[in-house]
Amino acid sequence: MVEKIAGLARRAGESIMDVYSRPFSVEYKDDSSPLTEADKASHMVIEAGLRQIAPEVPVISEEGEEVPFSIRKGFRSFWLVDPLDGTKEFIKRNGEFTVNIALIENTVPVLGVIYAPAKGLMYFAERGKGAWREEAGSSRRIHSAELRPDAAIKAVVSRSHPSPAIEEYLSGFKVASSLEAGSSLKFCLVAEGAADIYPRFGETWEWDTAAGHAIAAEAGASVTLPDLSPLTYNKEGLKNPGFIVASRGLALKPFIFSR
Repeated sequence: MVEKIAGLARRAGESIMDVYSRPFSVEYKDDSSPLTEADKASHMVIEAGLRQIAPEVPVISEEGEEVPFSIRKGFRSFWLVDPLDGTKEFIKRNGEFTVNIALIENTVPVLGVIYAPAKGLMYFAERGKGAWREEAGSSRRIHSAELRPDAAIKAVVSRSHPSPAIEEYLSGFKVASSLEAGSSLKFCLVAEGAADIYPRFGETWEWDTAAGHAIAAEAGASVTLPDLSPLTYNKEGLKNPGFIVASRGLALKPFIFSR
């Protein structure tokens, strides 16, 4: 299954790059978030592809029609899709945008594919089968770092969403370095051991995190709410509270932003 979804993500990525290669216009949604032709084109490719691959499984997409909770609360499994994660990065043309496709079963992501078409970089995972990175036709299994309790850590933070809460949270660790990245690639950096922690306390949606969650978890990282309870999916509201992605061995404490 994951191979089919990876192929679909590549096709969606091609539709995104068609737009990326030429001038494009930008619209803005009611919440002031940007929307481009590429978001719409990718959504159409993915939705049609998922209907062919698994017609019995419902699809929830950022760019699809809203599914009321009264209906989706009965879903035991469904696809959760962000056709173009990191639209701001796409508009900046810095390459840090992704296609995110996840399969949710009983509120838990069990399959995730993240494709960064401008980089030719694919990450994917399926429950019980490990997490993988594929580039230039070669794939390798990835694992999050396993840290000693006293180790200095590498943090990754959002390029487009800086936050005083993140600064406060990271002040409780011995941080050796911090890097910025866009889109769901931050999950992947923790999953492959290039970073040790990714805290995010601002607003995100379930489709922003599900694929990265599946990949990070299968690579051995933890994905929790700031109070260290599990991050789950198909909530009544699809907005996430904050979350923390952390490597194995990193001692976490519940966090409440003080300002």
